[in-house]
Amino acid sequence: MSSSLRSSFFRHVAQTAPEPDGFEVSRGQGVYLYDLEGKPFIDCISGIAVSSLGHGHPKITAAIKAQLDLHLHTSVYGEHVQQPQIALAEKLASLLPDPLDCTYFTNSGAEAVEGALKLARKYTSRYEIVACRQAYHGSTAGAESLRSDLDHIAAARPLVPGIRHITFNVTDDLSTITENTAAVIIEPVQGEAGAIVPDTGYLKALRDRCDQTGTMLILDEIQTGMGRTGSLWAFEQEGVVPDILLLAKALGGGLPLGAFISSRDKMHVLSHNPILGHLTTFGGHPLSCAASLAAIEIILEEHLPENAAKQGKRIKDQLKDHPAIREVRGRGLMMAIELKDPNRLLSAVKDCRQEGLLVDWFLFNDRSLRLAPPLIISDEEVEMVCTKISRALKTK
Repeated sequence: MSSSLRSSFFRHVAQTAPEPDGFEVSRGQGVYLYDLEGKPFIDCISGIAVSSLGHGHPKITAAIKAQLDLHLHTSVYGEHVQQPQIALAEKLASLLPDPLDCTYFTNSGAEAVEGALKLARKYTSRYEIVACRQAYHGSTAGAESLRSDLDHIAAARPLVPGIRHITFNVTDDLSTITENTAAVIIEPVQGEAGAIVPDTGYLKALRDRCDQTGTMLILDEIQTGMGRTGSLWAFEQEGVVPDILLLAKALGGGLPLGAFISSRDKMHVLSHNPILGHLTTFGGHPLSCAASLAAIEIILEEHLPENAAKQGKRIKDQLKDHPAIREVRGRGLMMAIELKDPNRLLSAVKDCRQEGLLVDWFLFNDRSLRLAPPLIISDEEVEMVCTKISRALKTK
């Protein structure tokens, strides 16, 4: 069975790396994934911060089944009035500060990025976009063009023009933002750079600079949103409000769903000159919206942002003095474990696997392990995670 699956996987499923992870999943439950032999592994990746409520949460599966009995896709998004979309959009508006009251649903984070870039350029009648170095916002043409790492984007050239770059946490770089800048797109915590937290006051200074120049601020909370950093939205901890907010990953409760959110007056520019200024067929699929609404309710009812903050601190406290670890970094349960010996990174991922623990690495940080466990993780499970990491990192 296993060998047949692997053979078909490599033969018929397009690969994105010469040596893909290859973990064979039979089922998931809670914070655990099980291989084909039934061996449990604590999932400290969560599908890159997607499965934030773990696997098989009964309230989410119940919401999916209930919607399944009503209807699935009916028309392109934005044409038919569908209760799951409306309920979710209302819920998001109630949980966000003014003026973030109007949501455009997409299928993914990359699509949310594309929509936000179009919105910013059309609303401001400006051309230039400023993005951060060592940031990743997706792999579609516009999102890929935001990247600064030439090794990754060279084969995709020519890219979408008009992109300039700044370095995260470097306040002097904010002068790059001018009256020609349509928008700045930035993560409240840099993900693929290795869970880099903003310096105190940095995002406020960025917000002020955007206000001075009439530039729209796009906050990419595709990884950080939905409670992962210890608050429902990471920007709440910084005292700033974006002009456009991007959500995806955990938003769908395990199903594909993204969104870009702004004010009604800004969103209105997509509906005229020309009409149908931005389209999606499956964005805001009713099944995904039903799962998302259930996920939000679980996060709030079970106080999962608070649990993320608590458990992230416990992991830091228990691992920070390990002889193989230079630093444990991040916010909430969006974490990076930086190793003293970067040459051990890939072997450390494999050694964690041997311990029954799934961890990962970052695109732009070759020194750190990625930790993003489900927000439902318990005290006992955190103890197990720390024990397994400690054993995996013992000097050989």
